[in-house]
Amino acid sequence: MSAPIIAIDAMGGDFGPHCIVPASIACLAEYPSLHLVLVGQSELIESLIARHSGVDRARLRVEHADEVIGMDDQPAQALRGKPDSSMRISLELVRDGVAQACVSAGNTGALMALSRHVLKTLPGIDRPAMVTAIPTQAGFCHLLDLGANVDCSAEHLYQFAVMGSVTAEALGTVSPRVALLNVGTEEVKGNQQVKLAASLLQQSQGLNYIGFVEGDGLYRGEADVVVCDGFVGNVLLKSSEGLAAMIAGRIEVLFKSSLVAKMVGTLALPLLRRLQGELAPAKHNGASFVGLQGIVVKSHGAAGPEGFKSAIRRALQEIDENLPERLQGRLEEHLS
Repeated sequence: MSAPIIAIDAMGGDFGPHCIVPASIACLAEYPSLHLVLVGQSELIESLIARHSGVDRARLRVEHADEVIGMDDQPAQALRGKPDSSMRISLELVRDGVAQACVSAGNTGALMALSRHVLKTLPGIDRPAMVTAIPTQAGFCHLLDLGANVDCSAEHLYQFAVMGSVTAEALGTVSPRVALLNVGTEEVKGNQQVKLAASLLQQSQGLNYIGFVEGDGLYRGEADVVVCDGFVGNVLLKSSEGLAAMIAGRIEVLFKSSLVAKMVGTLALPLLRRLQGELAPAKHNGASFVGLQGIVVKSHGAAGPEGFKSAIRRALQEIDENLPERLQGRLEEHLS
């Protein structure tokens, strides 16, 4: 396999190139075969690269882009009003075969609109979906959609289930258990879209569909793939991140509350740091846009260098697994 090349939207996110450039350089050091194309305002990017010694410029190229898509830009504005944006040029590099994946921390709605316009969807897929692996008691669960599609039909949820199952299988899960997120596990529970999606999934021959799962069941690891619309998925993901941060803060305060608590905290510190590392959002940063004719990974806009590195690693993993082609082959089986 040829050396992986990833196009990086260097202007996206809350911190832009000041975060993305050092993260990219660190990934080059970590993966000796990796090549990166940093897309954005070349003068600024080059000045940030110059702060780092020993950068292998044979594996790091800068592609100039005049325009930047803001975090508050509307998708239509990004699609029609900014043809020379760093985000669009990054996607065009994937479309043209110059790069094998695109990573951006920019405006989610704009990235979805541009990805659909530039790369197109796979045959049989109406809408791409955002998916990421979240930690559970049993390991990980692939959750989709995370916010790309707020309003979904039963057919969309069915397509998400197929894409989630194929993605989980490609990333190492054998016969992944697929479930629909619902307000109860009984067949009579849920809104009309969820019930109709359940009926479609029950008729599918190629999926390991196990029924409904509730939010607590997701974190117990009762399913390997959990499907919901983007409104619910985004609320769930953001609530989980906030809950994890709140619990970590409460524990820290408790361990400082008395001398005895400080002694216990000192003994427990190695285990707590290990747990914190396993659950840290930065470690799991990077949501894939599945269903496109190309690899696109969305980093959290507020991610720091460590988080952005995780998004690049996710793109590398999908390149290694040739995910779009694997998806296309399996989708033809499921959606025919």
